[in-house]
Amino acid sequence: MTDSTAPGDFIRDIVRQDISNNKNGGRVHTRFPPEPNGYLHIGHAKAIWISFGIAAEFGGKCNLRFDDTNPVKEEQEYIDAIIRDVHWLGFDWEDRLYYASSYFEQTYQYALQLIEAGKAYIDDLTAEQIREYRGTLTEPGKPSPYRDRPVAENLDLFKRMRAGEFPDGLRVLRAKIDMASPNINMRDPVMYRILHATHPHTGDAWCIYPMYDWAHGIEDSIEGITHSLCSLEFEDHRPLYDWFLDALGIHHPQQIEFARLNFTYTVMSKRFFKRMIDEGIVRGFDDPRLPTLSGLRRRGYSPEALINACKMIGVAKTNSTADLALLEHCVREDLNKNSSRVMGVLRPLRLVIDNYPENQVEEFDALNNPENPAAGARKVPFSRVLYIEQDDFREVPPPKYYRLSPGREIRLRYAYFVTCTGVTKDPNTGEVIEVHCTYDPATRGGDSPDHRKVKSTIHWVSAAHALEAEVRLYEKLFTKEDPGDVEEGADFMSNVNRDSLEVLPSCRIEPFLAGAAPGSRYQFERMGYFCVDPDTAPGKLVFNRTVSLRDDWVKVQKQQE
Repeated sequence: MTDSTAPGDFIRDIVRQDISNNKNGGRVHTRFPPEPNGYLHIGHAKAIWISFGIAAEFGGKCNLRFDDTNPVKEEQEYIDAIIRDVHWLGFDWEDRLYYASSYFEQTYQYALQLIEAGKAYIDDLTAEQIREYRGTLTEPGKPSPYRDRPVAENLDLFKRMRAGEFPDGLRVLRAKIDMASPNINMRDPVMYRILHATHPHTGDAWCIYPMYDWAHGIEDSIEGITHSLCSLEFEDHRPLYDWFLDALGIHHPQQIEFARLNFTYTVMSKRFFKRMIDEGIVRGFDDPRLPTLSGLRRRGYSPEALINACKMIGVAKTNSTADLALLEHCVREDLNKNSSRVMGVLRPLRLVIDNYPENQVEEFDALNNPENPAAGARKVPFSRVLYIEQDDFREVPPPKYYRLSPGREIRLRYAYFVTCTGVTKDPNTGEVIEVHCTYDPATRGGDSPDHRKVKSTIHWVSAAHALEAEVRLYEKLFTKEDPGDVEEGADFMSNVNRDSLEVLPSCRIEPFLAGAAPGSRYQFERMGYFCVDPDTAPGKLVFNRTVSLRDDWVKVQKQQE
């Protein structure tokens, strides 16, 4: 995906200047390096767009590399999901799919090089002791009693660690940097730990595994990365990456940090996602209420909408939180242009046209998308008995209610004018179960020859032709803009919206949607945008509401103006 419409930003300014100065021979080579320990979320969409988009814009390359240095948390399921999500966003790495684990031997050799140079040592302190010795943000750390082990002893112990002689946690390899550094990441960080665990890519070939901070910069160097683009939480880690690369004397990519993508009413944490799944709040990583890319795809968000949201927010150096309404605005704009219109009744109420011929069926032409004339039209069947929305009828209408009520005439979309003449009620509950009307045959197509006006047009489906469908309505997953805003002693789960999903099992939709494929998107006229869920099967249509028709972002902009 070449992004010729990308706005200028400070990263592009740096890349442009580097090319002008012939730095790295004018090359631009980026990478997207996810850890395969969970599903990607919308924050990753921004990182993907930046790394792949900048490479394409400047005629460079972008790698997809899995930073798979922790076999305990990594699974093939996550690798497959990440590959699927990056492709779904429209980006491709060609033949440049890499794994950190492919570099384990080279990373090990680099560790030996640091040990031989007296810049790394084997430590026998426990993990708890290492944390205690490291100090705090205001107090310096103190050196480990094993910090000055002889080089030969360190080499011997490290090789024996690799050979599997020691149990998990007995020893680690640490860099020898500065225990008094104001940057706590520089206080002799751990480089390797003993971990007898099967790796999804290398199997049981290794029982020591490199720490992320040790391996990450080396991977960039091995791949010849020129611009290592990452989010701001890695800014404090950059001096450590620089120290490792300088100590080894190897190719040194330039790391540039940018602000993360955050939205109101949203959390961006694999750990939080997992907790919500485990506690039954959501059904899985692809639940449409989660901001995972698989969840957003299932809900009906398009990759174009996500990329457009990233462009609107831009690339900055300071973290901020964007209004969720902006993202939904981008989704609506895309779906408005690209989704077919259909009629679907979510809460059906029978409407009988008493003066319409009992066995007659007509067809009316309905535009598939007025925003796109090339989308054409479809035929919608019409008969004596229809379904309308329960909200489109009131036996006793409130003030300024212009839809159907006794004695009132309204328009049926594409069809006729009808006037309510009465109702049928459940004898036990008194609930209206059927509305009776008469129609004006002269208004076929929804226009009156005498130019009389009606104040409301409602949608409908023919009862005899309608398909039954399950519709899932989603609301915000959290009740507060900032889910982390909780009372003392509580956590973000106290702000979870327990009513974020409503399932309507017996909706009625027009027959045009028979055989609709999972993932296809539609606008249900007057009701919002919907996507066919993967749970759909022969004889069972399932839809997720993507977004409603109301655009809150427009309201926000007007208020700001």
